This record gives sequence, structure tokens and C-alpha cells, in this order.
Amino acid sequence: MEFIIFLSKLDKEILDLLIKANYIVEENKIECLLNKEIKGLHNFVENKIIICTENAKRKTNYRNEKKRPNENNFKTELAIRKALRHEATHAIQKCNNNRTVGDIKNLEGKLHQSKRKSLEFSTSNFSGTYAKEVEAYILEDKPKKVAKWIRKYCL
Repeated sequence: MEFIIFLSKLDKEILDLLIKANYIVEENKIECLLNKEIKGLHNFVENKIIICTENAKRKTNYRNEKKRPNENNFKTELAIRKALRHEATHAIQKCNNNRTVGDIKNLEGKLHQSKRKSLEFSTSNFSGTYAKEVEAYILEDKPKKVAKWIRKYCL
């Protein structure tokens, strides 16, 4: 899976924890082709997470140039890491009897303005509830908490 090269050590740990929790993690499946805007998705029924690496690379102008590093490649790393954490949060929610883990009223105020458009997209195009999506967008930036909560709720 190509997306692994974009992960930090902590994100690789999150991936390992998901696999230990009996999740299947795949890459660039048909769902990614059907909606080129998404960078990842969580299939609740099949305990499956799909990372849409090609979509993330396209949206962040990824360039595979080893001689001339492109700062946009950092954007690709960040997009893929956040996609994994976001979808891992949905796995945590599933492990928690299909409920959020944090206090949504508290988390809602922490949601950065730049993520509001993404939140609207997620809640209007996918089955995620507003509260679950708020939590997932907040935890995109908190890999330590994602790893901790996978251990606590899923293992």
C-alpha cells in the first residue's frame, strides 16, 4: 500500500492498532473513483477503512520528483495522515457502541473554520452524523489521542 510511505511513526502505529482491532485497511478502491473529492472512508458494516491515496495526491498537487522536492508533497503527507486519523476515529466510535467518545459541545468550538466546509460535505454526502463528523475532524490533528482511544475502545 503506497499510502504507508506518507505516514509518520505514530500514524503507522494507528494503522497497526486498527489491524489488531480486526479492521481491513485498503487503498484506492472503487469508492475513491466514484467520488474524487474524498481522501478516505469508513465502511461500518465490513470494518473496513479505505484510503484514497490517488485522490489525495491529485488534490494536493503531489509530484514524484526526488531531485527537486516540492513543498506540496508535505501537503500530501498531511492529507493522507489526516484521512487515516479521521477514519480511525469512526472506527473508535463504532467500538464505542456507535457513539462519539468526546463531549461534542466542547469539541465543536475547537473546530477550525477551514474544516467547516468539509464537515458540511461529509454530513450531506455520507451517512455520518454531525456529532461523529465533528469529532473525526477534530481528531485529525490529534494522533496520540486517536491511538490512545483505539487501545481503550477497540482492543
